[in-house]
Amino acid sequence: MNIQAIIVVILFAGAIFYIGRMVYKSLTAKKGCGGNCKCGVDFSGIEPGKVHK
Repeated sequence: MNIQAIIVVILFAGAIFYIGRMVYKSLTAKKGCGGNCKCGVDFSGIEPGKVHK
């Protein structure tokens, strides 16, 4: 096996690991804010229908 093939195999394995990690993170349950919460943001001062310029 020459050096180019080794580099390609290492890069391919790294890419598979990276994509797998992204998929795993997107499928696992997130801790903290889940669902329909505001995550600590206070929207009480915002009036519906009013545009600020």
